[in-house]
Amino acid sequence: MKPSPPPATWISQEPGEERYVLLHGMVMAPCFWQTYAPPITRRGATVAYPLPGHAPWLLEGAQTAITREMLTDQLAAAIRRDFDGKPVVLIGHSTGGFTALLLALAHPDLVKSIVLIGAFACGRFDGQERLAARLLRIPHLGPLLFRQFFRRWTATSERFRWGSIECVFDKSCPWEDEIAIRTMDAVRHHLLRARPDEIAACIQFMSSTSLLQELSSVAKPVLNIIGANDEIVPPPHQLRLSRLIAGAQTVILRNCGHLPMVEHREMTDTLIEGFLRSPPGSRGFRDAAIGATFRLTDLELQDGQVLHQPGKTEQSQSDGVLRAPRRAMTQG
Repeated sequence: MKPSPPPATWISQEPGEERYVLLHGMVMAPCFWQTYAPPITRRGATVAYPLPGHAPWLLEGAQTAITREMLTDQLAAAIRRDFDGKPVVLIGHSTGGFTALLLALAHPDLVKSIVLIGAFACGRFDGQERLAARLLRIPHLGPLLFRQFFRRWTATSERFRWGSIECVFDKSCPWEDEIAIRTMDAVRHHLLRARPDEIAACIQFMSSTSLLQELSSVAKPVLNIIGANDEIVPPPHQLRLSRLIAGAQTVILRNCGHLPMVEHREMTDTLIEGFLRSPPGSRGFRDAAIGATFRLTDLELQDGQVLHQPGKTEQSQSDGVLRAPRRAMTQG
């Protein structure tokens, strides 16, 4: 039995020609976007879809193994169902960004443009692999350990939130406010409805899949937003996406971890709106970004680690890389 297309969580149903699909990260939920969806998406028709195995897209009664074809075909079916097959803007965070790239490669007719936030194109990073993925590679015992780990992590609001604290760079940022606490507890309740085996299947699929050799075939406008202090997806990997996707516009936010839409919400919203309202590489997008970001020849991502970007000291249309100043967090 094949799984059904993912259910839709509607964020906005405003009339008009603007259509958006929001894709969350691993062990998150569509309800995250009900709080943190960019304002531009609330002025059009916007839906959030879950990852497979994440409530409300449960795979009960279907095969547990997740394949690339199954994921992209079912998401495409959902877009055709909800938007009459018209192309949409994909906004994907982390694994949601990975999924957006998969969909753009498999069904380019359904994609207008892509916004990546803390995204990746290869589920296993050199020298860095998440605990869940490592557990699942242990023969026989691994799935049992993962189920225990998952249930313990989601058992209480406090444990779940503190287990996610490494997602942010500044622990005193809005991650600690009442809005974030309520949102993450709603995410936890969605995860409690999921089956750990299905979450594990999603992690295993992601960990064994790489798109790096295919990114040159992505022929859509792309904005790549990177937190310079991201401890979940290494910034060098995220920059590699920008080098491999022709014409990608890249913004690096200093003092920012894996959740730019939480840590630097106003700045992230401004960048997304500027990108979507202006042609890629245009003055309109640069003007939207320049008040909060600038580009340097050397991008200092972490202590002792400097990535050299060729070009002039001002933002170059050829590489599209911008860098946020140190004061960005206090301004946002």
